[in-house]
Amino acid sequence: MKKLTALLLILSTAVLPTRLWAGSASAEDNQFPAEQITAFAKSVEHYAAQRGARAFIIGRVGRPEDSLPEGIRFTHTAVAIYSSIALEDGTTRKGYAVHNLYQKADAVDESELITDYPTDFFWSAKALKAGVIIPRADLQQRLISLYAEGKAQAVHVPSYSAIANPFNSQYQNCTEYTLDVINSAIYQTQDKAKLKANAKAHFKPMLVQESPIKILLGSVVMKDIARDDHTGPVATATFSSIARYLNENSLLKEASILMADGQNQALM
Repeated sequence: MKKLTALLLILSTAVLPTRLWAGSASAEDNQFPAEQITAFAKSVEHYAAQRGARAFIIGRVGRPEDSLPEGIRFTHTAVAIYSSIALEDGTTRKGYAVHNLYQKADAVDESELITDYPTDFFWSAKALKAGVIIPRADLQQRLISLYAEGKAQAVHVPSYSAIANPFNSQYQNCTEYTLDVINSAIYQTQDKAKLKANAKAHFKPMLVQESPIKILLGSVVMKDIARDDHTGPVATATFSSIARYLNENSLLKEASILMADGQNQALM
């Protein structure tokens, strides 16, 4: 067994690109100057505010872009809610609070729910690029109410896998959690079985374009990659698939990619 484990570790370093494409870790060391990150985060906030977004889906690139499988544009997804934010001096200001599912630093196969702010959200980004999905106004209000009433916590599954199957509740990653929150707002329920049944009926996940060998080895040597919740090809929720889902069900106002140089483009 020790020889097999050693062989798998050697093979994994050769074929696994940067822990597949998991990106639900909380802030690490910054890759860009602090002032540049802060300016970019502010630009994302301003973009959303100018479009009247009181709640939107936000995405960041948490892994080197050249290591991402085809079709994966963002590795971490969360919900941003326009809120009153308490400052250290005791005053408050208006801004976006970002509601995340993050892996635990000391147990990467487990997750926790953490609220941070746009600068924190982009602190460890590998590219100053943001995904912005603005839902229709009535869905925004439902999302706001869901968080205000503390109901978003009820759909959290603490067991984490980077390639979690969005059609069951065995594991969850940040994007599946965001999808579950969105569906909880749409269907007005926190019943996981109902949420998964509706997802299976209407949501189209993205196939993970990695070789079966990479996925298998990842599930053996990495605690935050599990495959036993999948019975066929590995497919998972992605930022783009959430945008497509909302668009196909007439719940999308806008889906865009924002760049640090001020260039913006449509996501779809």
